[in-house]
Amino acid sequence: MEKKHSSHGGKHEPCGCPGAQTMDLREETAADAGPAGKAPSMLRQWPVQLHLVSPMAPYFQKADLVVAADCTAFAYGNFHAEFLKGRAAVIACPKLDDGQESYVEKLQSLIEDAKVNTLTVLTMEVPCCGGLLAMVQQAARNAKRKVPIKSIVVGIGGTIKSEEWA
Repeated sequence: MEKKHSSHGGKHEPCGCPGAQTMDLREETAADAGPAGKAPSMLRQWPVQLHLVSPMAPYFQKADLVVAADCTAFAYGNFHAEFLKGRAAVIACPKLDDGQESYVEKLQSLIEDAKVNTLTVLTMEVPCCGGLLAMVQQAARNAKRKVPIKSIVVGIGGTIKSEEWA
């Protein structure tokens, strides 16, 4: 199945990484239910790493956005079905990623320019993960538009520890 590319004409993003090429996967994931007993991917777009995404990509426009700490998809077994289905997604690690000030700017652009509807922030229960929610909240404070933010904390054992509107 042919993947839809952004207005970049299928060209690589400025970083020159072929893996940063913007792709809309919605048709592919809807058509590929996978073999019986296998859960299909609910990922709607590529890339997902916050440093690599373009807030102007069509799949972010007026989307419900999941901002997930890198580890959450590994820790929470039903991540795709519960959190990705029907949503756009970005991932980041507040402890290991450099350039976090650019994360705040990009998140602010997703709020203002892409006009995302909601932000669901998934973090792990470890202390360093709280930085991701702090970045999202800072971007929301800086933005002229207001959007609801839901915070979900995933336990290391794979359970939801808390869920609240921030």
